[in-house]
Amino acid sequence: MEKSNTIFIAGHRGLVGSAVLKTLENQGFKKIITVNRKKLDLKNYQKVEKFFKKKKIDYMIMAAARAGGIIANSTNQKDFFLENIEIQNSLLKLALKKKIKRTIFLGTSCIYPKFAKTPIEEDSLLTGKLEKTNQSYAIAKIAGIKLSEALYEDYNLDIVCLMPTNVYGPNDRFDKLNGHVIPAMITKFIEAKKRKSKKIKLLGTGKPIREFIHSEDLAEAIVKCLTVTKKILKTKFNNKLPIINVGTGETISIINLSKLISNLVNFRGKILFDKNSPDGTFKKNLNSGKIYSLGWRPKIKLNIGLKKIINKKFIK
Repeated sequence: MEKSNTIFIAGHRGLVGSAVLKTLENQGFKKIITVNRKKLDLKNYQKVEKFFKKKKIDYMIMAAARAGGIIANSTNQKDFFLENIEIQNSLLKLALKKKIKRTIFLGTSCIYPKFAKTPIEEDSLLTGKLEKTNQSYAIAKIAGIKLSEALYEDYNLDIVCLMPTNVYGPNDRFDKLNGHVIPAMITKFIEAKKRKSKKIKLLGTGKPIREFIHSEDLAEAIVKCLTVTKKILKTKFNNKLPIINVGTGETISIINLSKLISNLVNFRGKILFDKNSPDGTFKKNLNSGKIYSLGWRPKIKLNIGLKKIINKKFIK
């Protein structure tokens, strides 16, 4: 891969895509294609094909997706399923038509069974039942992996599938109802502090164990997998589609996460949990040995990453 290559980032304004764009620019890549979703509906292959008809793409990063927290996932199952399926199908068909040199498919740790042995290895895929609260999103992503596998095996199309653990970062959706756990929790604590509330109620029991990765660390992992040679990948993955977990190895319970965020925003009220709300999978930390063997390691500790986000977005 050369700095003169053209790279298309689908979803460049999102949590992960914006971090990837920044990372590529910092590394000297200048030919980067981005497009606003208002200008191009990635779900519509005919429009995507027309938009890229006369454009050259050497590499593609699929960071565009419909994503959200446990409430958003469980109450909008149809949208999470269809939108992700349609975006993936459209972009993977484009990769085949344009004979793109390498495509990075971005999945999720939600693809693994609810009761998979932890730390979860990539081989756990399709070995058990999924967590009900986000199964539509997970099944859509699994379908994307299987389409990638078909293109890899039938057409020798170079695709790398990355399965990141829970992602957080400064460009997240800070929605206390539909956001992921970290941005939703931060927003709730900030609002409670402004109201001078004496208590705050969070979803679930607080017992589940989670692993989080900063979007900038994930972006570095994506670029690493974009630039590693085909020979290395074929050797490490025995000529099979590379499916690679991306985690930090740092785990924390939701209750301890809430205490950490509470301290960072200086909220002094009591933390309560709504035990009638769903917890999701109890524990889903990843075995990330494969990405580590390629030379990538996370750099941002959770407490440091959270502090930077809170200070940048909320502390004036």
